[in-house]
Amino acid sequence: MAAYTPMIQQYLKIKADYKDAFLFFRLGDFYEMFFEDAIKASQELEITLTSRDGGAKERIPMCGVPYHSAWSYIEQLIEKGYKVAICEQTEDPKQAKGVVKREVVQLVTPGTLMDGKALQDKENNFIAALNVDEFLYGLALTDLTTGESNVTLLSNIEDVISELYSNHVREIVVDPQFPEEIKKKISERCAVTFSFESETDLLNHFQNLIEHLHDERLKKTFARLYHYLKRTQKRSLDHLQKVKFYQLQDYLKMDLYSKRNLELTETIRTKGKKGSLLWLLDETKTAMGGRMLKQWIDRPLLDLQKIETRLNMVETLIDHYFEREELRELLKEVYDLERLSGRVAFGNANARDLIQLKKSLQKIPAIKKIISSFNNDYAKKISREIDPCEDLAELLEIALDPNPPLSVKEGNIIKDGFHEKLDQYRDASRNGKKWIAELEQREREHTGIKSLKVGFNKVFGYYIEVTKANLHLLPEGRYERKQTLANAERYVTPELKEKEALILEAEEKSVELEYELFVQIRDRVKEYIKRLQLLAKQISELDVLQCFAVVSEERHYTKPRFSHNELSIKDGRHPVVEKVMNSGDYVPNDCLMKNGRNLLLITGPNMSGKSTYMRQIALTAILAQIGCFVPASEAVLPLFDQIFTRIGAADDLVSGQSTFMVEMLEAKNAIDHATSQSLILFDEIGRGTSTYDGMALAQAMIEYIHDHIGAKTLFSTHYHELTVLEQNLEHLQNVHVSAVEENGKVVFLHKVKEGAADKSYGIHVAELAQLPDQVIERAKELLRQFEEEYQHGKIEQPVKEAMQLSLFEEAEIQSDKKRATNLEKKEYEVIQHIKSLDLLDMTPLDAMNELYKIQKKLKNLR
Repeated sequence: MAAYTPMIQQYLKIKADYKDAFLFFRLGDFYEMFFEDAIKASQELEITLTSRDGGAKERIPMCGVPYHSAWSYIEQLIEKGYKVAICEQTEDPKQAKGVVKREVVQLVTPGTLMDGKALQDKENNFIAALNVDEFLYGLALTDLTTGESNVTLLSNIEDVISELYSNHVREIVVDPQFPEEIKKKISERCAVTFSFESETDLLNHFQNLIEHLHDERLKKTFARLYHYLKRTQKRSLDHLQKVKFYQLQDYLKMDLYSKRNLELTETIRTKGKKGSLLWLLDETKTAMGGRMLKQWIDRPLLDLQKIETRLNMVETLIDHYFEREELRELLKEVYDLERLSGRVAFGNANARDLIQLKKSLQKIPAIKKIISSFNNDYAKKISREIDPCEDLAELLEIALDPNPPLSVKEGNIIKDGFHEKLDQYRDASRNGKKWIAELEQREREHTGIKSLKVGFNKVFGYYIEVTKANLHLLPEGRYERKQTLANAERYVTPELKEKEALILEAEEKSVELEYELFVQIRDRVKEYIKRLQLLAKQISELDVLQCFAVVSEERHYTKPRFSHNELSIKDGRHPVVEKVMNSGDYVPNDCLMKNGRNLLLITGPNMSGKSTYMRQIALTAILAQIGCFVPASEAVLPLFDQIFTRIGAADDLVSGQSTFMVEMLEAKNAIDHATSQSLILFDEIGRGTSTYDGMALAQAMIEYIHDHIGAKTLFSTHYHELTVLEQNLEHLQNVHVSAVEENGKVVFLHKVKEGAADKSYGIHVAELAQLPDQVIERAKELLRQFEEEYQHGKIEQPVKEAMQLSLFEEAEIQSDKKRATNLEKKEYEVIQHIKSLDLLDMTPLDAMNELYKIQKKLKNLR
């Protein structure tokens, strides 16, 4: 390092503490990057890579961005998952001895972004901390922009990944010794940046945030996150709210697959909001309401009383159309109180932010008045508790100019009359400028030079300018020459100098005093942060409930009722599909699962609507349990504790898992964790293997769910042979999605009816997909051939041919023995024994002994 210049040495010393971040090193009007940072940044940001002499033999790679537009470049890097350390000059260059002192003033990371286009108004920006303690995972989540913090304990890595996915976490803080295998599992499923923090001491200055938590593991998890935020952000975290403890079992639980398959907050195909349940429901008028809506969708309730409270308020809002519309208009004028509070606490709120805060608070009394007029217990409670913070609104009204500039250091922020000394400065400045305007007029009249003007620039101050063509008209000795231009001369007078000093001093002191006053006002606002955050929660809830009322009324939804074990939906619809289609074209369907009927086996052709029907049942349950009306004419529902889906699948290439393996993992998760109060949706289980394998697996799963779990289950299949299970399984019933064939063409009726489907119409669907005519005709020919051969006994029913065991005649025989085709029972047992051997765990001698025993047993069979 000794060979480098002092400035480069300073850069390298600072960079050593931020090895995993781009170091934006302030040099004058630019942020510069050097060495590897410069090479990588030039590629990522598509900016010019140059070099400079740094004292060593070779020139140092270098690139930079202007400081006034640096934020757009920082956002680009953050969006790609990088971190940026902002290094500023911390002393006046004029007073510096040697190299100007510099230090990092903030580390910007994907999880700590406070401003910019990368932040979505209606989405939280959570950063997480994760601790592993034996077999439990402590998870802490904080949204720095709103101050919201949550903690929970999870029992397995799948739940951790599901929570990270649901909360769109982009950064995770872990111990430097965190297990690599867990990091790998998380990285395979979530696009996250890992950061490291070893400090977990429970310091006094944040005890108030966690003192109500009883588990030390949770406290330490949050402490790790807090220390990281404090160390990297280097500023006040006063806006952090009390940490909320939650448990997954307190909410309707859905794993990562189910949330994705049901497209709750984003679609599978585009990963966008449009086409999701969130897109359908989002009639919120505030950003904070939009964020709360997403949280409610991710965590439907299990508490019937809370659900009924929401539903009753939605009903009240539906019944009061005009009041609801007035409420919506008022909510439009309420800005993001949560994020405004965060910006105030962070010290980066400007005058426009405070004007937004003022305008929001001025709408609260009218909102409170509307809510208080409702004959509803929840509404009356909220109206009593809402705090309009009227004293704060009044302060902001009398203190701040209604149209302030973006910068807080340019003046014109504070209203006239708010501060006496500021008014004096302004008066001096305004009177001085008035005097100068009058001076210009007087001098024109005195000299007869109509083009004479009084001007100003920052170098020379105020001056009188006369063009050279008019110099002969100037009285001798009237002015003192100050500057000569190509076409004019500039002059001053003693009186002008005096006024200039007065004006400039007044303006300078005025701007300085305005900034001081603004900081004082902003600090006053900090005292209201807790009250503002509570108000934000109340307004957010009202916003979400009015949005439910709007959607429910416009889409003709009905208020659901709840039962212990009955599921009865009349004229049910898929809410999103119905919205995308013309409502008149959507075919509604009933779903009846009561009197012990827990399992529907659904058959019918592809494209007939089986998957849509299954999804709409799950979405109806979710809507009911978040407190919204549901798309049906009548609905009686149980309170589901969990929803599992196996609908559609794709290869998980990153994890090296095939479509069939993904399908089996999703099925395993449901079978392992479902209870009698769960809802299971299984769509076409067994498609990824041979017909007989798939059919055997499907039947085994149906039987297991029927006999051992008892969950409400919708099981769709193309294995029509499975429909005979209705005869043996008491709680199973066949239903089918109907279709008819007209003139050789299939017509999908999209109507679910009792009984099994008679055929699958697969070739007709292929014809609709416009496969070549030659392929379609050949398929039809082969189908006729197979059907004729089957009728004449030339080929057997596939199930019997497969195993010499009827899948339906011997349901009690273990499923793994159904693969035996022509083997005797004892031969089959030997083969099964061979399969069970772990050869890699055996010594050569053990293997030889085992082989001898097997050979002896086979000889004895004959």
